[in-house]
Amino acid sequence: MSIAVSTSVPVPPTSDTSMVTTFSLIDYVVFILLLVLSLAIGLYHACRGWGQHTIGQLLMADRKMGCLPVALSLLATFQSAVAILGVPSEIYRFGTQYWFLGCSYFLGLLIPAHVFIPVFYRLHLTSAYEYLELRFNKAVRVCGTVTFIFQMVIYMGVVLYAPSLALNAVTGFDLWLSVLTLGIICTIYTALGGLKAVIWTDVFQTLVMFLGQLAVIIVGSAKVGGLGRVWDVASQHGRISGIELDPDPFVRHTFWTLAFGGVFMMLSLYGVNQAQVQRYLSSRTEKAAVLSCYAVFPCQQVVLCMGCLIGLVMFAYYQEYPMSSQQSQAAPDQFVLYFVMDLLRGLPGLPGLFVACLFSGSLSTISSAFNSLATVTMEDLIRPWLPDFSEAQAIMLSRTLAFGYGLLCLGMAYISSQMGPVLQAAISIFGMVGGPLLGLFCLGMFFPCANPPGAIVGLLAGLIMAFWIGIGSIVTNMGFSMAPSPPNGSSFSLPSNLTITSVTTLMPVTTLSKPSGLQRLYSLSYLWYSAHNSTTVIVVGLAVSLLTGGMRGRALNPRTIYPVLPRLLALLPWSCQKRLRCRGCFGAEEQSPALLPLCVPQDLSVDTNLFTEKMGNGVLGDSRDKEVMAQDGCAHQGIGPTFVLQETSL
Repeated sequence: MSIAVSTSVPVPPTSDTSMVTTFSLIDYVVFILLLVLSLAIGLYHACRGWGQHTIGQLLMADRKMGCLPVALSLLATFQSAVAILGVPSEIYRFGTQYWFLGCSYFLGLLIPAHVFIPVFYRLHLTSAYEYLELRFNKAVRVCGTVTFIFQMVIYMGVVLYAPSLALNAVTGFDLWLSVLTLGIICTIYTALGGLKAVIWTDVFQTLVMFLGQLAVIIVGSAKVGGLGRVWDVASQHGRISGIELDPDPFVRHTFWTLAFGGVFMMLSLYGVNQAQVQRYLSSRTEKAAVLSCYAVFPCQQVVLCMGCLIGLVMFAYYQEYPMSSQQSQAAPDQFVLYFVMDLLRGLPGLPGLFVACLFSGSLSTISSAFNSLATVTMEDLIRPWLPDFSEAQAIMLSRTLAFGYGLLCLGMAYISSQMGPVLQAAISIFGMVGGPLLGLFCLGMFFPCANPPGAIVGLLAGLIMAFWIGIGSIVTNMGFSMAPSPPNGSSFSLPSNLTITSVTTLMPVTTLSKPSGLQRLYSLSYLWYSAHNSTTVIVVGLAVSLLTGGMRGRALNPRTIYPVLPRLLALLPWSCQKRLRCRGCFGAEEQSPALLPLCVPQDLSVDTNLFTEKMGNGVLGDSRDKEVMAQDGCAHQGIGPTFVLQETSL
């Protein structure tokens, strides 16, 4: 990948004092108004019906949410200040190649809508990790839950720290005071208001994010002569990227890396992440859940295009009004804020609106994390062992957990301050931990022969591989960053996990040596982390399952399996379907039991009396209950799609 950075234009000095003074009283009012309104929405839903709340209302919004608020909440959950700061900086420094990530959104949202949502919704889950107990056993469920908690707590540290860093750079406002303010306000309305408060504050915060970014695009393009002028300047300086078809997975950004590696990252976010699954399951119907997933697609495209436009406008602006030497040496994640303060100086209220936009992104993400962390801890780690909690005790404990996670994430924010470029750090964490979790769910959903030992060993192998490559990449790039800068090189710091054969500026070209051996492995593009790690889980999990006898002697709930083969057969002509069905399904009793899950009709609905996943208190039945139900249900095999596999092999 080549990087074109102009260094030939002399840079006049710019005072940092002007940066601080541009944040006027009106800007502070706009910013404080965001915090007050977010808190008010949360407290409204907390006080409404106080004393009559149930644990279902607190954790699942009583499963009565509509399509539109759920869609906007899905969008806001991972559209944090990390992306608002990181995407324009990426475009400014490296060009528009990152825009091709939008190609991954199609499959990254279509697959959850037609694979994961139907399976999860029809099982009537509260936590996504309940699925793992239904498919495997309680130990796998606990392993998945602990992995998710680890993932989200670390990520929340990044998201909590990023906007506070931005506010500190712009206004001189105390960094850690803003961290505490953001964390405490978010914790209060999340703990008291529950999921419904989180979803409706997400809707409000999403609108603020759109307005803030739109204001920057409109004012910026007007100052440089319009969007046509922006495009011309970017083209002249090589910032408009073509389609890079290099299949090398070690190149940081290519079309294949962004369009296909990004699919796995999207699946780990929108397919199996509890924060998103919880929103799907809060929808009033399965159709509403699927439609909300569809609605995210155009919204994601708009958000990505807005981030790219801000980056291009910023580049065109600094070609006419160059950065000061101090600005050019700032961290990449601060470029956008310096640009906004330069651009919106003299327009009271707009700098405050953009900072409110950043905080909206973080509030929406952090509140979703607190709520989902409290939910999985309550449903997966506490209620299965202490099922006799009263409703009032469960509500109090759930709120206490949300407060506790808020305090924990405040502590993690300090660790985040020691990390590198914010965008890549956050995505790398999701890739490192989200990939193995995606692989675990795919192993259970698509491979009927996978068993509990295979699932646990596969998950451990995926996590070991993830952290081996991830930490190795960080250590390698730390050594790279301490090396002396090449002559005529750019002063901008390079993000971690960046493979470069040549760094091109408007000055002469300097060629860097290509990594080899383990360093070559460590330079794997961060967008392939999820694909690589989820594949490791599936391969190792299948191997261990086959070596330990598969599902032989274990009951398998067919509702936990996605029937891949019938879906593929449905694409064939009807005459072919009839012949294959006659051979494969009507004679399935005489064939290997492994064929049975592939012959589940396209309607996944089955007799819920046979597999009642939840008891009255929301706790999953233990394995003995399932075995009894399985034995009672064997008589139904001949009359419908409800059946139990007592022995499964490939």
